[in-house]
Amino acid sequence: MRPQTLETMLRREHLVAVGALTVLVVLAWTYVIWLSFTMSPAGPDSMPGMAMTEVFRPWTLAQLAFAFAMWSAMMIGMMTPSIAPAILAYARLSEHPVARNNPLAPIGWFVAGYLFAWLGYAFIAAVMQAAFLGSGLITPSLHSASEFFAGIVFILAGAYQLTRLKHTCLAYCRSPLDFIHDQGGFRPSIGSAVALGLKHGLYCVLCCWALMAILFVVGVMDLLWIAVISIWVLAEKIFARGILTQVLGVVLIAIGAVFLTRAVL
Repeated sequence: MRPQTLETMLRREHLVAVGALTVLVVLAWTYVIWLSFTMSPAGPDSMPGMAMTEVFRPWTLAQLAFAFAMWSAMMIGMMTPSIAPAILAYARLSEHPVARNNPLAPIGWFVAGYLFAWLGYAFIAAVMQAAFLGSGLITPSLHSASEFFAGIVFILAGAYQLTRLKHTCLAYCRSPLDFIHDQGGFRPSIGSAVALGLKHGLYCVLCCWALMAILFVVGVMDLLWIAVISIWVLAEKIFARGILTQVLGVVLIAIGAVFLTRAVL
């Protein structure tokens, strides 16, 4: 294959991948925004399809499916932009002469593996939402119903920011090129691309799960907090200063302590 033709094909694939991800993010955010307005104080006080008196009963499969769809859209909208550095690194490796026998890198499968990890988190979050509603820890409008619960969540999220596991996972998320090399480098097969994306996604889940849990306190469908957490997650991956992560951890612990103090007094 002529080098010029190869470069054209690679450039085209990269543009298609970026375009597809952009469409995916726009669709996810559109759905999240629609849900947010549907569940706003001006609208129903509970999740669509759930009456106020029904949310504390055992959920049906349909209600669990709706919650899973809601969390899936949020995770896709919040986390897809942060995979951009990994996609660029993966695309760069696909241009290496070693990979030229299979020039069209399966970027889409790599992204699919990454998003599959976050869909797994979305399912766990949906189950936790059902449990928190059933126990009365969160309200039907999906905010914390207990200052004690809010304090525990904030302290847990803050403490996790200071752990070695957080910093190890964040290091992989910040340096996707090193992560790909550590996993054996670029391999063009679909199975390898999905497995690599899944591993990268799992590291990102372990990195960010505690921050996402804060939504159970401030409001699962609160657009401002969703945007703030999304921007912070992206900033943590872009800026290599660990002090930012540690400062946030201390701040979250302090906020949690305030909630616990108010709960006791």
